[in-house]
Amino acid sequence: MTAVVTVTPNPAIDVTYAVDELTPGTVHRVTEVTSKPGGKGLNVARVLGSLDVPVIATGLVGGTEGAEVAALLAGEGGIVDCLVTFDGATRRTVTVVDGRTGAATLLSEPGPVVRAADWAVLLDRVGVLLRQADVLVCSGSLPPGAPPGAPGDIVRLARAAKVAAIVDTSGPGLLEAVAAGASVVKPNADELRQVTGVTDPLAAAVALRSMAGAPDLAVVASLGADGLIAVTEHGAWRARLPSPVTGNATGAGDSVVAALARGLRRREAWPTVLRSACALSAATVRAPVAGDFDADSYNSLLSAVTIREMDE
Repeated sequence: MTAVVTVTPNPAIDVTYAVDELTPGTVHRVTEVTSKPGGKGLNVARVLGSLDVPVIATGLVGGTEGAEVAALLAGEGGIVDCLVTFDGATRRTVTVVDGRTGAATLLSEPGPVVRAADWAVLLDRVGVLLRQADVLVCSGSLPPGAPPGAPGDIVRLARAAKVAAIVDTSGPGLLEAVAAGASVVKPNADELRQVTGVTDPLAAAVALRSMAGAPDLAVVASLGADGLIAVTEHGAWRARLPSPVTGNATGAGDSVVAALARGLRRREAWPTVLRSACALSAATVRAPVAGDFDADSYNSLLSAVTIREMDE
């Protein structure tokens, strides 16, 4: 059986602290602590596992923190662990959720320095796993020391294996992935603007496709409370809810990527994929723990999403 393979270049332990009210410069009593295996690719894997999509997760982990990531991942269920161990200490991210407003404050460590030899081992692992894949996801930031063209290297492996590649990263890494032939990229509005110089998200998505010179590239952009836009070879659409959902937005974009991966392996039409992505993202915002999603909310939100075809 084939699966979605997720690659997390810079995994983390995601720690969520809940406090009654966050006031900078004061002492806080934490009312609840939750730890999850993190990094964007692992968040995607967790959502896919919850959706009963076969998923294999890989990435570089090290030290006691890396062992904790592996242990936490084993406790998730539904995810095949193919993480690569190296001589470094996996980072942590800390999300502090204000109980009064629901606002989330994220603190993200940069990650350990990765040597060229470590990266080569990860690429070898990805090449092997692609034999079992129908979709590859490369998601998240690069750790210090990783080659700038790393996302492009991973996309080229996927293309050689004839596997669709979805990439969620930013800056030069995003452009490298596009140049290498990614099937889908999922920047947010700011990331689109940074690489194209175009402010309007729809125009920026069109510009990125033009820069790529690849007619089959799909650009799906997260617009926060304003939903999603997608520009593809089959057309352009906007997906949104009638009113914004409030809560912890950490991991919402990863849920979008999970929906894209599931839609690609099912060969769903783009409006169907975008409806699911928008609803799943909103259900993630409603969940109290970063990167989780509320299944009941997801099912109820599906029918509320509006899809509008757009002129490019």
